[in-house]
Amino acid sequence: MLTTRFTEAFGIDHPIVQGGMMWVGRAELVAAVANSGALGFITALTQPTPEDLTKEIARCRDLTDRPFGVNLTILPSINPPPYAEYRQAIVESGVTIVETAGSNPIDHLPHFKDAGIKVIHKCTSVRHALKAEQVGVDAVSIDGFECAGHPGEDDVPGLVLIPAATQRVRIPVLASGGIADARGLVAALALGADGVNMGTRFMCTQESPVAEEVKRQIVANSELDTALIFRTLRNTARVAANAVSGEVVDIESRGGATFDDIRDLVAGARGRKVFEDGDLDAGIWTAGQCQGLIHDVPSVEDLVSRMVTEAEQIIAGRLAGFVDASEPVGALR
Repeated sequence: MLTTRFTEAFGIDHPIVQGGMMWVGRAELVAAVANSGALGFITALTQPTPEDLTKEIARCRDLTDRPFGVNLTILPSINPPPYAEYRQAIVESGVTIVETAGSNPIDHLPHFKDAGIKVIHKCTSVRHALKAEQVGVDAVSIDGFECAGHPGEDDVPGLVLIPAATQRVRIPVLASGGIADARGLVAALALGADGVNMGTRFMCTQESPVAEEVKRQIVANSELDTALIFRTLRNTARVAANAVSGEVVDIESRGGATFDDIRDLVAGARGRKVFEDGDLDAGIWTAGQCQGLIHDVPSVEDLVSRMVTEAEQIIAGRLAGFVDASEPVGALR
């Protein structure tokens, strides 16, 4: 068993997290992750109303007695969702772990802390991780440039971003972006992280609620089959390469594009249609570069068990083989 500061603080068996994903973080997937000994998050805003979120949390509790959390993504909007009501639904449901993402969670932290809720904040830079630590979160998830969704605007990949964060942040750090197997888990631990956060890999499991066509496409895709959109708007997003994302990139490449020029192409309802109906060109849908490392659609239990077992074998076997036991630790050749 791999024990870290994160597993000890959050009461889970394995240092593996399934982060919140729009249209994907539903009870059946989250419960399967929890039952495997990892930590999963229901995505609050996938539920149409705070009342629906309360029902989804209850449905998840019917499927597992292990710890799980709720993701609350806070984004600026002309017509923002009722964040305070979603937050209250989380608190009143007795959830003990929340993952926040997007804007600074400072306005929500007192409410969560008063309820005894631990908070993990997703960040895309060291400066944001340090700010999250300063305002009082319990852990941060640091997203490298390889990640699905929004990698920020600094374009720093995980191999640099993770150790840059872990050498300065004192609270537990999760490595996110580009991780899909045991090798990524071991690498993250070696870079100083206390666990890993995976999205695309968990999306491609038997319990994932997305259409089978999406899972088959992830398996078929390589690490090259993503597109970066919204670059000219300074709101970069990594999505799967398809006809729609290609059209968005083309419009942006002409220069002077505004959000109104691509609004209809990137509508959330179209992305939801991809996940629910399996029409891969219905809209944009998020996928990370790690899809090039995904070659099957296992059960969540098999995925987590395989990752942990293989990680232990890598650490005790291949990596241990590089150390000459006859020499004192730290000796120079």
